[in-house]
Amino acid sequence: MDSEKVKELYYSLFRGVRKNNKQVYFLKGFLRLLVPRWYCRWRLKHELAAFDKLSEAERIYVQRRVDYYCRLTEPTLLPVEESAPLSEHTYKKHTCRSVYFFDTYEYLRYFDPKLRWRHEWGDVDWLCPYPSIVKSRPVTEDDSNRNSVLLNQDKVRHFMFFNDPIPWREKADRVVFRGAVITKENRRRFMERFKGNPLFDLADTDPHSDEAKPGESLSIYKHLHYKFIMALEGNDVASNLKWVMGSNSLAVMPRPTCETWFMEGTLRPNYHYVEVKPDFSDVEDRIRYYMAHPNEAEEIVEHAHAYVRQFFNPSYERLISLMVLKKYFEKTSPSHP
Repeated sequence: MDSEKVKELYYSLFRGVRKNNKQVYFLKGFLRLLVPRWYCRWRLKHELAAFDKLSEAERIYVQRRVDYYCRLTEPTLLPVEESAPLSEHTYKKHTCRSVYFFDTYEYLRYFDPKLRWRHEWGDVDWLCPYPSIVKSRPVTEDDSNRNSVLLNQDKVRHFMFFNDPIPWREKADRVVFRGAVITKENRRRFMERFKGNPLFDLADTDPHSDEAKPGESLSIYKHLHYKFIMALEGNDVASNLKWVMGSNSLAVMPRPTCETWFMEGTLRPNYHYVEVKPDFSDVEDRIRYYMAHPNEAEEIVEHAHAYVRQFFNPSYERLISLMVLKKYFEKTSPSHP
């Protein structure tokens, strides 16, 4: 085994440079099912009381995120035919993918099972007609997405961070992209424009695509050898954006059109990531600019690191999640005690 493979094995096994462990994730999810829901409801007021113990600056930060995720400002009753009571949100009855069930159950179990809610499972890139719990929503300049209330879902796939062992200046002066292309128009345009360009290392990893070739997939560790990693939206957001911004590589992408718990809509172009035009006509120019200005590139890397660090505090994430749901139920069930 050569030294590079040894390094990859080491960083994968001991430094977390890999995808999240789904077995551990599901084990935690099933263990939560063993905790009585009445106990969680009893604990809710204690969990929410943590907000009052924060400093003023911390309270402002937490409340800002709560109001960003849940933009409901006026009472909005949910139609019975468009909602369901929390009592029906059980593992035996769930009709969504298991990750969505576990990610919502983790916090919904703290609330009265008589409360009603509405959800949209999966990759949501449309505006919800009624207040709904979603994983993703369109980024809008106004509050037209207010009915789409974000909760951190499918986080075992999307939320992963690790320490990148390779400094930016030691990485290859190339752009890398791996992802399913065939059903994504933006990715198809990108591939058609830069396929065969020596500045780019590209491959379609969709097994149903005629362009996909065995052995062209790359581990996360191998991605980290490139200075520039494309973060291209798929069905909603770019699923690799979180770990790319946590790495020492630069995320390159058009301005986001969808957002999740990561608050992609708050990212500042050319401050947190390298912005390119939606038609990708300026990608080469933007890449060569940062090659020639390494100090500016490293500043973006540091800004990205500072941004992702806000998601590292599990106490904050738990409190914010519960406060988002509390606000959601207050607006959709205003008469409920």
